[in-house]
Order: sequence, then C-alpha cells, then structure tokens
Amino acid sequence: MKISIIIPVYNESERLGKLIQYLIQHKKELVGEILVVDAGSTDKTMEIATQAGAIVVVSPKKGRAAQMHYGASLAIGDVLYFIHADTFPPVSFANDIKDAVTNGFRLGRYRTKFDSTKWYLKINAWFTRVDWFICMGGDQTLFITKDLYLLAGGFKPDLLIMEEFEFVPRARKLAPYKIFNKPALVSARKYDTNSWWQVQMANRKIVSMYKKGSSQNEMVAMYKKMLTYR
Repeated sequence: MKISIIIPVYNESERLGKLIQYLIQHKKELVGEILVVDAGSTDKTMEIATQAGAIVVVSPKKGRAAQMHYGASLAIGDVLYFIHADTFPPVSFANDIKDAVTNGFRLGRYRTKFDSTKWYLKINAWFTRVDWFICMGGDQTLFITKDLYLLAGGFKPDLLIMEEFEFVPRARKLAPYKIFNKPALVSARKYDTNSWWQVQMANRKIVSMYKKGSSQNEMVAMYKKMLTYR
C-alpha cells in the first residue's frame, strides 16, 4: 500500500516548509509522494515546497476543492491523504492509515487539538471525537482509498466552500468511516484573528445556509462578511 499526501495551498510560505519536513520525517516507507497543489501563490510557497522535498503542481483552477481534486487525479498512491497546510497529523499517521485500511475502513479522520492553550478551544477540540456533521471538515485531515474516491465521485471542483461537508457524506454511504482516537494539531490562527464567538457564529451560519441550499457565492460572501480570515 502506498499513500499519496495531497496539500492544497495558496500563499503558505510561513508554514508549509515545516509541515513537509515533518511529514517526510514520519512518513515511513508507506508514503509514496507528497503533492503540493498550488493555486498561483504570490509568495515563495512553491519554491519552499520544492526545496523541502515535495512535488509541486499548479492547479488549473483556484479553490481548495478544485486543487484537491486535481491532486487526486495525479496521485499514484492507493490511498489519498488530504492535509491542510496549517495542520500536523500525529507522528503515527502512516501506520494509523495502514491499520485502518487493513481493518476495512476506507476513509476517515483524526480528532482536533489546537496549537493554543485557551480553554474554550480545548472544549471545541473535545467535541471532534463525536461523529457529527460539523466535524467532517478538512482540519482533521482526511484519508480515503483512491478507488473509493473515484467511486464516490471525488471533490466537486466548482465548490468554493464546504467541500468536505459535501463530499464526505457521499463517500460514507459506500464504506465504513474511521475516527482515530488521536488528534491532529490544528492552527488556531482563525481564532487569533477573530473572536471565538465570531468563528462559532460564522460556522453555524454557513452550515445552516448550506443545509438550506444557499449558493456557493452566497455562503462565501457571508463568511467573508462575518470573519476576517486570509
């Protein structure tokens, strides 16, 4: 079994090098490639990723869903592992994924731990052990076998927001879903820029809009209105 790590990025020069070095250090022999899928960064993201040892490709379309789908189309691995640039999986990630797939789980995620000591973020993180819709986002990383990814139809490249929330339920109808009893380390930068309350209200609003069938542009506009984030 070989794992293809896919990291969608845009202007992530401050964080990406450390993440790639970390993944290479702990990938074991199971990871066949690390694909960084860029959306036209204007900083040194691509240069840093290449120097760190990743394969860098430029997505023909900007947007996390489009970038991840493009990376999946190029991946050579039997398992796809999607990681956001500000998230570090546990050091055991390669063996964890191997064990999960061996035991019949064809997709899954970790729990969350924020890189912050703030008590309310610890509460947020605690709830990610629960199998709730709101916990299906990409911050917890996502592994999925390539055959299941293709069978489920993959990420929809035209989505601008809520891409994991749209895709994961489709894939879960076809195969067992694993929630690891370990956390991925997630950046708290969104909470550092906005208040905890602002982020909670924005997340709640966007999920509500999504379930009511709001358009992608409407949700993006609302998210930008409610939060200052990248």
